[in-house]
Amino acid sequence: MKKVLFVCLGNICRSPMAEMVFKDLVRKKGLEEKFFIDSAATSSEEIGNGIHYGTVQKLRKEGVPFTDHRSRQITKHDYKEFDYIIGMEERNIINILRIIGDDKEQKVCRLLDFTDNPRDIADPWYTGNFDKTYDDVLEGCKALLNKIC
Repeated sequence: MKKVLFVCLGNICRSPMAEMVFKDLVRKKGLEEKFFIDSAATSSEEIGNGIHYGTVQKLRKEGVPFTDHRSRQITKHDYKEFDYIIGMEERNIINILRIIGDDKEQKVCRLLDFTDNPRDIADPWYTGNFDKTYDDVLEGCKALLNKIC
C-alpha cells in the first residue's frame, strides 16, 4: 500500500483539496485498496478547523467528493508512516523539513515537481483564486498518480 500525505500551511485549502482530488482519481481507477491518503499542516494555526469554504465550493463545482476533514499538524512520526510527503510550495518543504528533520529517504517534494512544469501552487487563502489552485492541484495529482502507478 502506498501512503501519500499532502501538506500545506494550514491544512484547510490546498492540502485537503489535493487529498480529495487524489482520492477521487484513485477511486475512479479502482485503486482505493492500494492507497492511504491524508493531509496535514505545517503550522498549528488552523488545527481542528474544517476545510475552507472556497475549497468546499470548488470541490462541489467539480463534482469531487469530500469528507468532514479537520486540520492537523504534520509530525515527525508521519515521516515513518508515509511514502510520499507532498508540499504545495517551497515554503511548505522548508517547514516540513524543520518538523521531520532529515529527508534521508527522499520522500518530500512539491506536488508540481511531478509535472513537466515544476512550480509552487499559490495559496488561495491569500489569492482568492480557488479555480487556479484547483487546476494546479489536479495537474499535480494526475502526474503523481501516473508516477506511482
